[in-house]
Amino acid sequence: MSLDALTPVFAQRPRSLWRRLRESLDALLLYFPVVLMGLLAMLTYWLVRNTPPPPDEVVRAQARHVPDYFMRDFAVRTFGPDGRFQSEIQGVEIRHYPDTDTLEIDQPRIRRTGPLGQVTVAQAEKGISNADGSEVQLMGAATVVREAFARIDRAAQPRFELRSEFLHFFVETDRVQTHLPVELMRGQDRFTADRLAYDNLDQRVELAGRVRGVLQPRR
Repeated sequence: MSLDALTPVFAQRPRSLWRRLRESLDALLLYFPVVLMGLLAMLTYWLVRNTPPPPDEVVRAQARHVPDYFMRDFAVRTFGPDGRFQSEIQGVEIRHYPDTDTLEIDQPRIRRTGPLGQVTVAQAEKGISNADGSEVQLMGAATVVREAFARIDRAAQPRFELRSEFLHFFVETDRVQTHLPVELMRGQDRFTADRLAYDNLDQRVELAGRVRGVLQPRR
């Protein structure tokens, strides 16, 4: 056999190998976008898992119930647009908590003068107030007293007193609520109940639970 007859056989092998390489390269290029998208998805997931939270979330996570300022032997007074005295809050010590924006007061005493000149005094062993002092939760030997006064029609209103271990006092609207046993005294009359809702402006008292009362005869 001559060498000329063998030449085409040997020449086919490189071409066959080159064809296989091209086919493999074409297949790789065909699936390359899919592989690249998978790598990008894995990289995105890794970045999300390892990226630190935004500053607001960090601040919230680090927030603790600790006061940022306090005052001792304080008194805060408010006055109306006409300059007349409206209310006063005083106590042994007051602490502000920024995480809840509340004020915690030791031995609070609140004095408010209504539009008809009626004086209401509230006090307790401890108080928790919202930021503007319009609501105060009185805890421990809590009392709210509205002194006797005369209405516009000159009708006399007797002294009114509430006693409980918890009284929620809405200062601006002269309302009081409690879910604990309460004692109510109006003039010489006395009532006890498990719960109470009192609205001084509407002159309405709602007693609930076990209600008992002693009414003194009118003179």
